[in-house]
Amino acid sequence: MSCLIFTTLFLLSIANSANVIFCSKELEVVEMAREGMLQAMGWAQSFKTVDGPGFDVGAFGDCVKLYGEARPRLARLVSGANTIKWSYEDGVTWLSAALASHTSCLDGLNQSGLAFQAQRADNLSSVIREGLAIYGAKSRRVRQRRKTKAKAVPRRPSSNQVGRPLASWNAATSDADFVVAQDGSGNHRTINEAVAALARLGHNRPERVVIYVKSGTYNEKVEIGSDPKNLMFVGDGMDQTIVTGNHNVQDGSTTMNSATFGVSGDGFWARDMTFENTAGPHKHQAVAMRVSSDLSVFYRCSFKGYQDTLLVHSLRQFYRDCQIYGTVDFIFGDAAAVFQNCDIFVRKPMPHQSNMITAQGRDDPSENTGISIVNCRVLPSSDFHDVKGKFKSYLGRPWKKYSRTVFLKTYLDGLVNEKGWKEWSGDFAISTLYYAEYMNTGIGASTSNRVKWPGFHVLNDPSEAGQFTVKNFIGRDSWILATGVPFWAEL
Repeated sequence: MSCLIFTTLFLLSIANSANVIFCSKELEVVEMAREGMLQAMGWAQSFKTVDGPGFDVGAFGDCVKLYGEARPRLARLVSGANTIKWSYEDGVTWLSAALASHTSCLDGLNQSGLAFQAQRADNLSSVIREGLAIYGAKSRRVRQRRKTKAKAVPRRPSSNQVGRPLASWNAATSDADFVVAQDGSGNHRTINEAVAALARLGHNRPERVVIYVKSGTYNEKVEIGSDPKNLMFVGDGMDQTIVTGNHNVQDGSTTMNSATFGVSGDGFWARDMTFENTAGPHKHQAVAMRVSSDLSVFYRCSFKGYQDTLLVHSLRQFYRDCQIYGTVDFIFGDAAAVFQNCDIFVRKPMPHQSNMITAQGRDDPSENTGISIVNCRVLPSSDFHDVKGKFKSYLGRPWKKYSRTVFLKTYLDGLVNEKGWKEWSGDFAISTLYYAEYMNTGIGASTSNRVKWPGFHVLNDPSEAGQFTVKNFIGRDSWILATGVPFWAEL
């Protein structure tokens, strides 16, 4: 059977599974979305086993994974309502992640050359959006009452408030559950061996599992699914413990599965490691790190690539004292992600290319997602420093219609083009996006010649900029406090 027929059947199954009848009760809407994802996952699984000329099973494999990870979060919202504690903010986060997963599935099919019409999936998209609108409105009302003792929904205890602090862990004095060392001095010689051993522990593993990866270059593709949760990876330092690979779209991967290291289990922590993709600028999309982990924290880590280096795919993420290297769209995705005190290094692209630091993927106005870059530095990498005047470099461009990115109190080198931001295609999203700058410094920080888009803002009010801080943007700060990692809750 042809690719076109299989793809059409797949997308029709998504549309039919939703059977959209918009309901006033949020639980009914979420249940419809959950059932729609279950149906879509089943069809994707059946197509994943198909073999035929031009048929890309990798893209359908991505869909199986994406729907499989999103569905249990929605189940939390519709089952055990009296015993499972969550907030409406959690609901918006999980529905935002469901939409990101659905969109990523469709993007992957399209990227793989599988002919389809995106509107055939509108029903499932619409029911997720309906849930977002309902939970988003309720979440806003709860936030307005946050200063009072009354809560519309009780807060759940943070899943990250377990185990050993990330900041104080010491290789000489702290214990690790697994030690990875290429010289044989640990339990395992590869990261994947340690992950496999962890899986064999089942439910007997500690609440917070520590995997210590000694210095060395580990050329392996690592994929950590939605289980186990609460993993803590520590290395011997940036450029000392390196996980590397070169998978890329041009050689047959999807963007999602090109990642050298991918993680979905909630509560993931990492420190003192480098994650890289060495495919190079000529191979286009090539992800070093993909993060779909809620309440994840990265401390003193380096992410190195060119196009699409760091995929902040979904959910709530925090990066502190990190380094990110790239050329095109190299911080991208649809998470609610905050970067603090990080160095963002722009590299030398291919001839006639422009650099775009961010490509945020918010696809609905009710999503609580965005990229917030606070007290960071945008700098040229060593290979770009002497030639930066020959290329145009921008803070970002709108990957999706409601793309949202802010640069707050950040040093911007003169490499940043005076326009600041780049169109994706014509006037797409320039009225619906939200891009903002607040009290940035450096030659590239002048806003006098910035784009005149309706969606671009030069902020002067600290309360407006304060919406994108740790305290207000990624679910307050209790889950970051548990790591011991330093952070600023506010501007």
